[in-house]
Amino acid sequence: MLYQVLHGVVPPLFRLVWRPQVRGLEHVPATGPVILASNHLSFADSVVIPTLVPRRVAFLAKDDYFTGTGPKGAFTKAWFEALGMLPVDRDDPQAALKSLDVALEVLREGGAFGIYPEGTRSRDGRLYRGRTGAAHLALTAGCPVVPVGLVGTERLQPVGSNLPRLARIRVSFGAPIEVAGRFEGVPLGRARRELTDEVMTAIAGLSGQEQAGVYNERPALA
Repeated sequence: MLYQVLHGVVPPLFRLVWRPQVRGLEHVPATGPVILASNHLSFADSVVIPTLVPRRVAFLAKDDYFTGTGPKGAFTKAWFEALGMLPVDRDDPQAALKSLDVALEVLREGGAFGIYPEGTRSRDGRLYRGRTGAAHLALTAGCPVVPVGLVGTERLQPVGSNLPRLARIRVSFGAPIEVAGRFEGVPLGRARRELTDEVMTAIAGLSGQEQAGVYNERPALA
């Protein structure tokens, strides 16, 4: 119920204030399981995509956002749940496996799941090599992957900023990459890698980013 209320208010307000350029939204299937695989530039990415897509898109979020106390904690939890966010404990050694299980549950129920194949935000604007989690999900669920290219969201909410800023952004949705029947007889590891590289090439074409050719690693904690 809260999702319907927020989705009736937030998207028009977002378009009015930020006037995002949105291309290819017709490529997102209206129903059925689908993966939205995007480049990752800002914390705001997980808000921008669900705000612009007409159907509910589930993203994973740190479970800290769901466990706060007091009025602020309650509001934060309600906000993230309304956006379709799903909590995951990133400090759990099994978090990666558990997150894939959560994603598969969403897809098996016919939902849309958003994922960043790079694994973490790009700190220099380049597009990093994709990890194979999205391909694993697509091949397991037998669902298409819609590549998404974001431009300018790093200016919308820079690292360390608590509030969004006025910035011009562009969100481009590419044609769905189908997997059904394409990788029969191909070893699973090779199929995941080939599909991942295809998705990342499509994202690069949409975002215009230089491809780094290496994996993006999380910065070491001080």
